Amino acid sequence: MALPVTAARVCRLAGRTVTSPSGRHRRAVSLPTRRCYISASTGNNLHFKLDERTAHSSLDLFKKDTGVIYRMLGLDPSHVLDNPERFRDWAVVFGDEKISSGRHYWEVTVKKSQEFRVGVAEALMSRDDCVGTNSSSWVFGYAQRKWFAMTSNKLVPVTLVGKPDRVGVLLDYEAGFLGLVDVEKPRIIHTIRAEFKGPLCPAFGLWDGELLTHSGLEEPEGLK
Repeated sequence: MALPVTAARVCRLAGRTVTSPSGRHRRAVSLPTRRCYISASTGNNLHFKLDERTAHSSLDLFKKDTGVIYRMLGLDPSHVLDNPERFRDWAVVFGDEKISSGRHYWEVTVKKSQEFRVGVAEALMSRDDCVGTNSSSWVFGYAQRKWFAMTSNKLVPVTLVGKPDRVGVLLDYEAGFLGLVDVEKPRIIHTIRAEFKGPLCPAFGLWDGELLTHSGLEEPEGLK
């Protein structure tokens, strides 16, 4: 994936060695306490915000539509703009970009949430359903202190994952898989296999707390 030299770096604690593209000669730079991603304004990196037009009335968007917070009472549905794209019965919101090809990676920071779902769904998925309950959506969920993978209303337990703080999502459209990524290793913890046939959107369900999305990230090295 080609990236401009002027791309801005985004770094977090982790421990890693990267190659610096600056200057006339490439050289290895040891970063014993940090991991770096490259956030680019161009290229194939998926950039998205949350689409307010799809958000259930119990969900409020914030931080320039990159975060979502659950409100127990929510808004009076009669005060929410009537939109056929809006989820009516479930606390779900989609990202505002459609994916029809390629390999894409994004992360989600979890704040005070004990029940949520992250993944992808067909852009034309029924707004009367919840993500994970039909054959048009593929998600990783967290509830009752346990992780699971879910599609067509079938749950598969996901082990070796602790209480969430920040997780990654890796989508390969052509290869037909969606991966849950441990961002600290980094490694793929669990994979959902599927045959994607239509445009997909990043999808999120939230029943308490907050989620903050991070798009425009390059895939960490070493993921298969």
